Amino acid sequence: MEEGRRSESREFDAVILGASGFTGKYVVREALKFLNSPSSPLKTLALAGRSPSKLSQTLSWASSPSPPPPLPLLQADVSDPSSLLSLSRRTRLLLNCVGPFRLHGQPVVAACVESGTDYLDITGEPEFMEKMEALYHDKARKAGSLVISACGYDSVPAEMGLIFNSRQWVSPAAPNRVEAYLSLESERKIVGNLATLESAVLGVANVGQWQELRRSRPRRARPVIPGPPPPKGPIVEHQKSIGRWAVKLPSADPIVVRRTLASLTENPDGLPGVNEDEDQIENRENFWAMVKPAHFGVKIVSKSLLGIVCYIFMGILIGLFGTFAFGQSLLLKYPEIFTLGMFRKTGPTEEEVNSATFKLWFVGHGYSDSTLASREKKKPDTEIITRVSGPEIGYVTTPIILLQCALILLGERDKLPQGGVLTPGIVFGPTDLQNRLQHNGISFDIVARNALPA
Repeated sequence: MEEGRRSESREFDAVILGASGFTGKYVVREALKFLNSPSSPLKTLALAGRSPSKLSQTLSWASSPSPPPPLPLLQADVSDPSSLLSLSRRTRLLLNCVGPFRLHGQPVVAACVESGTDYLDITGEPEFMEKMEALYHDKARKAGSLVISACGYDSVPAEMGLIFNSRQWVSPAAPNRVEAYLSLESERKIVGNLATLESAVLGVANVGQWQELRRSRPRRARPVIPGPPPPKGPIVEHQKSIGRWAVKLPSADPIVVRRTLASLTENPDGLPGVNEDEDQIENRENFWAMVKPAHFGVKIVSKSLLGIVCYIFMGILIGLFGTFAFGQSLLLKYPEIFTLGMFRKTGPTEEEVNSATFKLWFVGHGYSDSTLASREKKKPDTEIITRVSGPEIGYVTTPIILLQCALILLGERDKLPQGGVLTPGIVFGPTDLQNRLQHNGISFDIVARNALPA
């Protein structure tokens, strides 16, 4: 392990690995907006992948209609650890877009930790994230390497959205639970790519390994939340506050949020930066003092009950077929048939990407006076609804988030923790990430404050 290499001069500020992939090419397009702009810390950038010719095609596509800039195109393969180590030694930050991450992610993390390089990715695979934390957290902290997964739609809108809702509860008020409701909207069709489907199928196929990993790890600290745990509620819900039907969404978001809340419980003032001044320390401590933990879950919504039936059908199909090899093969060979057209080998068209948007409502139920909640076993008496909304989640919102996290990391590294395998919320929460996202098309809004019936 090359301790302290993070402070050394590197050839590149950032390298995008998997730049020619479904999401990678959109990450390249977003990165070019900030390359060498006056206020941007991103001055040098390289693209990496298995095929230089595909990287060249990606660069031409991403820079169109302008001519492609003369970026280095580097050959690296996740099956060749020496190529990854060589690559990571040349850059301050590696942006990993090569999925499924349970198959391809660990060698990249290992190389970055070995070379003291900071690492961000866009995975939404909980087992991969928790495995990397178990294997590399202590090594990364010692090496000065920040390893932060889920820096895309999974799971930054959930993390920052929950923090935003939580900070609306002014003491002595406090939330008991916050439920996030995701609406995917488009004038055309919502379509995902094959790698995303493959990640979901592999997650189902290997759920036993994930459960075994969780059982083998020590329990993290649990936050103190006022009031009793919320009831499970019905499988299908009509959420009157937002006028939508809803069903639970199997998602990485609650798991990532719980890891952030555990870190905050263990470190009530947040994680100290490498070289913070007194004002920065005070700002961090004040920020986290206003964040109140809550039970958290995610549901997907539709305006019609039929839409919910379609989501349930697809979930059951993936759940059943993902448990045996032949079913997995059918799902991945014929995705359009078995997912009702929601996944496609070729991914969405540019028109489908441009027409899609998302809304993520956060419906918080809690207490106007949390000091009485536990003692008197009161039901929640207050509702606060906030919303995060933005463009298409996989190819527009995800690159926006990844790049803004990268720019913060490059420009404000001394304010961030020295290293470790950490969540986006605990690292970027006290920074100006929310403002940056708002300036780039992702909105944070207060929708309503209501008194709940007794």
